[in-house]
Amino acid sequence: MVEAIGQYGPGLKIPSYHELRVPFLKKEVDYTKTLLQHHKETWERWGCSLILDGWTDREDRALINFLVHSRAGTMFVENIDASSDVKRAEKLFTLLDKMVQKIGEKNVLQVVTNNAPNYVLARKFLMVKYPHLMWTPCATNCLNLILEDIGKLPVVKRTLEKAIALTGYIYNHPGLLNLMRKFTSQKELLRPAKTRFATSFLTLQCIYEQKKNLWDLFNSKEWSDSK
Repeated sequence: MVEAIGQYGPGLKIPSYHELRVPFLKKEVDYTKTLLQHHKETWERWGCSLILDGWTDREDRALINFLVHSRAGTMFVENIDASSDVKRAEKLFTLLDKMVQKIGEKNVLQVVTNNAPNYVLARKFLMVKYPHLMWTPCATNCLNLILEDIGKLPVVKRTLEKAIALTGYIYNHPGLLNLMRKFTSQKELLRPAKTRFATSFLTLQCIYEQKKNLWDLFNSKEWSDSK
């Protein structure tokens, strides 16, 4: 924006509050709708998938993002607060049904949700009404649940607890953290991931890969001389 102002030079008239929030905003909305028209034409020609992305915000509201994926790419459609509906399959079915109608019954070929029991039951209701629909469980959610179950195995659980204790101790002491980065050539032990339980296993992998460097760290003179 600043570069564009500089290129314009002296005499630039700043738009008024009214211009920004009414005609300019309307122009941008119309332009965005034009960009999305290609997506909608693709839905009608090739079909599309309806994707539900549920999450919880800082106020503990259960929010659902509705997205549509097709050959043209993924398009955000709507976000709703489903705090009063997300636990009840009948209410979820109603939300799904409205969204299918909005996108077009003939356009939606597949619905992608997580594997929670309420979503599974809502899916059954939906497929009774629309027999042509396919339901696909979210791959990320499936992997997350698998890793969660693996993490409950006694031997894995003990290993994860030790890894949490180790990384927690290192990352809570700035001096030790800097020393660790020196021995690992600035490589981290913590590896945040999109799936919550994958983070633990990726951290285990990092600890394994840095085993020799960590061994050298805790046998070093810097460690033995530190407070």
